[in-house]
Amino acid sequence: MELETKILSKQIQEILYESGKTIGTAESCTGGRLAQALISVPGASNYFKGGIVAYTYEIKEKLLGVSHQVLEEQTAVCEEVARELVLGAIDALNVDFAISATGTAGPTGGTKEIPVGTIWLGYGSKDDVRTFKLTEDFGRDINLAIATNKSLHLILDFLREKSKEWDVK
Repeated sequence: MELETKILSKQIQEILYESGKTIGTAESCTGGRLAQALISVPGASNYFKGGIVAYTYEIKEKLLGVSHQVLEEQTAVCEEVARELVLGAIDALNVDFAISATGTAGPTGGTKEIPVGTIWLGYGSKDDVRTFKLTEDFGRDINLAIATNKSLHLILDFLREKSKEWDVK
């Protein structure tokens, strides 16, 4: 695991550990990398409850409550699915925060409308879900590493913003 990933995970740990808040993941294209990054720090069991790797439409729908209609009309690689994955993880895992990733990492699977390298990241809380879209293709391994680190950056910034409301430094 990259040093940057471990540093980000440690910073996330510090905020969550001190606040007593919890986090989980809902992953498609990243296949568990987000969960792996979060548990790379000793003591993660104090705030990381779990992750769901939902690689198929069936699992996205059954375990995380992603809308069948959205999947059929927009595919799994869209902003709405990233958003629904976050909310589904929060509900299924009973956590305060969640991170999601859904996309086409490559090298195949892209279309003209959704080219390889398109990855939607979701992050947030039940009342505040945000998304971010990656669009560059650097090859599968790098696409997944970028998605993982970007997700960690996004949730870290989100937690820092929210922690001001909890009086956690």
